[in-house]
Amino acid sequence: MRRKINRLEPVTVGRLKKPGYYPDGLNLYLQVGATGSKSWVLRYTLAGRERQMGLGAFPTFGLAEARERATAARQLLADKICPLETKRNKILADRLSAASVITFDDAAERYIKTHESGWKNLKHVGQWRSTIATFASPVIGKLPVHAIDNKAVVNVLEPIWNSKRETATRLRGRIEKILDWATTLKYRAGDNPARYKGNLDNLLTKSKKVVEHHPALPFNEIGAFMATLRTMQGMAALALQFIILTACRTSEVLNAKWTEFDLDAGVWVIPAERMKAKKEHAVPLSPAAKKILRAAQSELRESEFVFAGSNGKALSNMACLAVLKRMERPGLTVHGFRSTFRDWCSESTAYPPDVAEMALAHTIKDKTEAAYRRGDLFDKRTRMMADWAAYCAKVRTSANKVVSIRGRVAA
Repeated sequence: MRRKINRLEPVTVGRLKKPGYYPDGLNLYLQVGATGSKSWVLRYTLAGRERQMGLGAFPTFGLAEARERATAARQLLADKICPLETKRNKILADRLSAASVITFDDAAERYIKTHESGWKNLKHVGQWRSTIATFASPVIGKLPVHAIDNKAVVNVLEPIWNSKRETATRLRGRIEKILDWATTLKYRAGDNPARYKGNLDNLLTKSKKVVEHHPALPFNEIGAFMATLRTMQGMAALALQFIILTACRTSEVLNAKWTEFDLDAGVWVIPAERMKAKKEHAVPLSPAAKKILRAAQSELRESEFVFAGSNGKALSNMACLAVLKRMERPGLTVHGFRSTFRDWCSESTAYPPDVAEMALAHTIKDKTEAAYRRGDLFDKRTRMMADWAAYCAKVRTSANKVVSIRGRVAA
């Protein structure tokens, strides 16, 4: 009697060339196509509907493997489960699962692109990318965000936690924000492993953080420094002089526009959106500061920016650093001159600390004091900035003598 099941033989399967369906039994068939390709199919009827399910191509799947796959499908049919729908649902679930996996590097880049338009400046965006690329990516960059745990975050932070505490603290906060973003989009679940309070504070040392100060010039050397600076050519040298005389931040000066100035009244009003504290800041202009502005005007560059490059755009932060390099003072930073000014206020003048802090546009940390302070101490700051300019115009000799400098402003 002819066999009803297991009709095919491995040798026969290999030799069949004629297009058609060749039964093995129990609705398993070898399908031979017009081009000679071969594949396995299972025919079945469920809920009155005839269906055909592919079980794989030959020779990737041999006869024995095709029979195993057919048996698994028939077991589902015994429970009134459609094997074809089960297969399709699994494929869809696998695709969804793959789509829900994202690495930390991918999450970081997507977070930055989503938020960078709302950040203050390109330097801030650069700092995000730099710290993540330098410290986080080598350790957790290729990890899926759902696999990042406390230990992984500690492995990122621990090498720099004591030596670069400020950098490490900012990096931790950035990692926390990225993982929060990933959690919101369902790429991960559970507590944030980068959270500090009640989490990383139990794993990282609590030693007093190391404050990373900007290198600053001693205030009694500022006169000699300014005398040299006045001999430097170029718009960046003018900008650096102006930064020092106003004690403002580099970005505030380099992005200054002519519309913000009233030279007759001797005041520069920086809009709130360009201030770190997001509060409008009025800067009194000393005669020396106004002289620099007039020198900038003489350049006659068609630009809305006071300190513009040859392309009409605002100078970059690197321009003033380049001036320091040309002066062979690479150990100094532009921001450090704010500390020079503050030290001069504290050690060489009788101006109250709050006048100096107001000149620096520092935020008042004491909420009670901030609530009661309503003025901007402009008149006092005007006198203080004039005294500062006068101090910057004098060179102290080795014999502690003071020589007045009446040099021209650098063009």
